[in-house]
Amino acid sequence: MTAIISFIGWHDSGKTTLAASVVAHLKSMGLRVAVVKSSATPDIAFDTPDTDTSTHREAGADEVMLVAPDQMVLQAAPKKLSLTALAHRYFPDADIVIGEGFKQERQIAKIEVIADPEQKLRKDVTGVIAVATDLDISADYVFRRSEAAEIAEFIRKRFVDSTSRRPDMTALLVDGRKVVLKKFIQESLAGVVAGYVGTLKISTDIKEIDLRIKFRD
Repeated sequence: MTAIISFIGWHDSGKTTLAASVVAHLKSMGLRVAVVKSSATPDIAFDTPDTDTSTHREAGADEVMLVAPDQMVLQAAPKKLSLTALAHRYFPDADIVIGEGFKQERQIAKIEVIADPEQKLRKDVTGVIAVATDLDISADYVFRRSEAAEIAEFIRKRFVDSTSRRPDMTALLVDGRKVVLKKFIQESLAGVVAGYVGTLKISTDIKEIDLRIKFRD
């Protein structure tokens, strides 16, 4: 289990300066350090010069998260994770995750935006389901680049409203790759894990269980 400790104090008490210094020392020991900054103030700039989050990044924190009344922002060191892994790890409760880029990702639906007739990706990548362009292009689904509302409706109908796209009961990722599970296997795994958790006599109604297994070398 990851160790957790928090620095607390009044505004301008020096807690950010001290915490950032501790982060730097922990990093010098070869440790991986994440920082979660809590604030009761809305409209805070994230990771701009002279902000607390920037201070922690400069101290060497591997991940920095800001939690405020109007936003939660995470900045992390780059990891070689697929878009699927990123979506399932960081946004498990989202109805849909919109990526930008990731053109080489397999098994991901893509909408290609084209401004130059000489620059098309459809022949070189997989999964292009629609095109957004102001050019005269033939495809199954073509939108103008100004038709954001129409594209959003297309996405909603195809991916959110579809009964075949209901969230899985059990999602399994192995080394960052999602493993497709049949419904009866999802139910079986969920039942086994819930059974073990039930033996712990947790005194709340269980709605969701997150389980992560990491094998050590």
